[in-house]
Amino acid sequence: MMAMIGEILPLALGIAVSPIPIIAVILMLMSPRARSTAVGFLTGWLGGIIVAATVFTLLSSFLPEGDDGARPIRGIIHLALGVLLLFVAARQWKSRPKNDEQPDLPKWMQAVDSMAFGKALGLAVLLVAVNPKNLVMSASAGLAIGSAGTAPGVSAAVVVIFTVLAGATVWVPVVGFLLASERLRAPLEKLRIWLVQQNSTIMSILLLVLAVNAIGKGLGSF
Repeated sequence: MMAMIGEILPLALGIAVSPIPIIAVILMLMSPRARSTAVGFLTGWLGGIIVAATVFTLLSSFLPEGDDGARPIRGIIHLALGVLLLFVAARQWKSRPKNDEQPDLPKWMQAVDSMAFGKALGLAVLLVAVNPKNLVMSASAGLAIGSAGTAPGVSAAVVVIFTVLAGATVWVPVVGFLLASERLRAPLEKLRIWLVQQNSTIMSILLLVLAVNAIGKGLGSF
């Protein structure tokens, strides 16, 4: 189990430090409906991660092995995921703001103030299911867990651990805000401003590291 946790840690970190959901949840915490909107987003975010990781865990457990113990199908999938991550990393790097240029944020962020629980929940699920970065990392974690050949209970526990770690940068500020809202307003706003400026740079470097890791796993499966 500890070996599996060690393997999924970089992938959980990749989702956790993704700036867009962090910026989104901070904006929600600053909105008039902070409590219901942020809790809705948190529910959808954790739910989306756990569903994606579970689906790929189940799929991975059915992939056949080669006669010599190699796992060529898993290797091909890892290589494909690695190439996709390289492509996304290159796009992120090219889109980073130059000098004092203000980065463009998604238009849906302008509507955060008017979101209710249901819309926030749906938005979070979409950010997991549609965003290639988060989906690829959830898929990679599922492949790692499903291919370990452990008991279903152990696999389920690792999926939960992965979800808790990957969602930490969303659930920690939400829980903290619910407990001490006034004390956290200023620090969260400073964090949001910094993340907006550094979003592309953070993600491009992180995705490059994860891409190399995925390609290495793919090559080692043959």
